[in-house]
Amino acid sequence: MIKFVGSFETVSQLPQTQFSEYAFIGRSNVGKSSLINAVAGQVIARTSKTPGRTQSLNLFNFDDRVMIVDLPGYGYATTSKVNMEAWLRRLEEYLITRRQLSRLFILIDSRLGVKPSDLDLMEFCDGNGISYQVILTKKDKRSKEKEKKTVCSSDHPAMIEEILETSSEKKIGIESLREIIGIK
Repeated sequence: MIKFVGSFETVSQLPQTQFSEYAFIGRSNVGKSSLINAVAGQVIARTSKTPGRTQSLNLFNFDDRVMIVDLPGYGYATTSKVNMEAWLRRLEEYLITRRQLSRLFILIDSRLGVKPSDLDLMEFCDGNGISYQVILTKKDKRSKEKEKKTVCSSDHPAMIEEILETSSEKKIGIESLREIIGIK
């Protein structure tokens, strides 16, 4: 059973639980909410075509075993520079202080490849020893001729070597992701 725990504006508001947390983050419009919904097997995260719609830390409890965290996206969003800076500070605080965080999934649109903002986040995680795994989204929409450059784990000490390729629409890679999180 999946329960929406809540939307939290600050890290200090997050409930202290014993459950492992798996957090999802990526550039705006990378398909984060769609991927979370595919993993859940039902609509739990709000999707939108408007960049920057997720603005809070959204927690979902899966069978009182694990938590999924829907983090605000980075990159282009229709919000003020002040709000963007506040989101960045909150993200850094979450990543550095949240002891329940088992893995951060950094989502990258496979049609666009790695962008400077993705590399900035990876370097922040590398520098702070925050384990993360790259997930390429929208695999079904990528043409082989236009394959974009991804990243190599040998360049990123905190990165988990396996890069997952997913499609929320075609359900590609969803079972592998569910297995990593521990929800079957």
